[in-house]
Amino acid sequence: MKKLLAFLLVALMIFTVAACDKKPTTDPTDPAPSGSDEVPGGKVYKVINLVNGNLGDKSFFDSAEAGLAKLKADGRIEYETKEMGATDADQPKWQQTINDVASEGTYDLIICGTYQMPDYLKEAATAYPDQKFLIYDDTTYVGENSNVINLSYRQNDMGYLIGVFAAAMTSQTSVDNINPEKVVGFIGGIDSPVINDFLYGFLEGAKATDSEVKVDTRYVNSYADTATAKEMGLAMINDNKADIIWGVAGLSGNGGAEAALETGKAWFIGVDSDQELTMSTELAAITLTSGLKNIGDSLIWIFDEWDAGRTYWGKEVNLGLVEGGVGIVTDKNFAKYAPQEVQDLVAAAEKAVREGTIKVPSAIGDETSGVIALRDQMQP
Repeated sequence: MKKLLAFLLVALMIFTVAACDKKPTTDPTDPAPSGSDEVPGGKVYKVINLVNGNLGDKSFFDSAEAGLAKLKADGRIEYETKEMGATDADQPKWQQTINDVASEGTYDLIICGTYQMPDYLKEAATAYPDQKFLIYDDTTYVGENSNVINLSYRQNDMGYLIGVFAAAMTSQTSVDNINPEKVVGFIGGIDSPVINDFLYGFLEGAKATDSEVKVDTRYVNSYADTATAKEMGLAMINDNKADIIWGVAGLSGNGGAEAALETGKAWFIGVDSDQELTMSTELAAITLTSGLKNIGDSLIWIFDEWDAGRTYWGKEVNLGLVEGGVGIVTDKNFAKYAPQEVQDLVAAAEKAVREGTIKVPSAIGDETSGVIALRDQMQP
């Protein structure tokens, strides 16, 4: 009897150890929704990308698509993209589309972007609180829905690199269309914290590179008035001898490029996307570089964080150079026209910002109005 009892105790111990050693099939602390599939190394998220326009824009939508395609190729997501169209007739369908997709309850994440979508997203996120959403390049309703991530970008980091580049280039008189005057231009859409965030970095980068450089700053008060922007660009070039203009004004900014082309005396710098790829052949030819918002890279960063257990629902995520959220175009015309010493200065500035040696101030939330004082100080 004693031998039988001892045998049963040993058997019970073996069973208990084996049961404790078995790992659970799901981890309750995993940030991914429970509907995601387990795969080696993480989860496969089910994602839908809603495009308030069409692919082929060579800008934000194509960048987002490229990031998602890489995530799919790496086995990290399953996704589909729904192009909703960009005409006036298409827009009334955007709300129904995002509501229909959210009501299905089959996606771990619904992605959309740009300034046209926040109202549509707000309605859907409120109606379907269990559905997760992400909107890029918009901060309209930050924190109002606990199921939404607002993805924004450090325009000031980008601006700093563009400022370093423009200030260094305006002294390179051996380059066509560069005159002896150290004056560059900035055409902004609206005198607002976001646009002035670009400007603050631009001014700081220019000043740090060459304290003699002046920046002719003007605002169009519109993002779709190329005619007014062109007039401003012509005045910058003809009156103040600006030889490089950075357009940070949506479609209005292209008026600065038209002024540079018409006079044959200046260069243009694009913004947000690689504008050498989106402009006409003639305008692309006088576009030296562009400041970039790397939408695709920022989406990859979000999934990296998600897999690591760090989530940002109900918050704004602001990404700069360190996270790959912003950058500068360094091929094509940049590589063709910028002397090596200029390219080296830009590379050194990027390294310093990434490492934290240089901390670029921001106009957003700045109650000291530092950008206004610097803007007035650097006017020609």
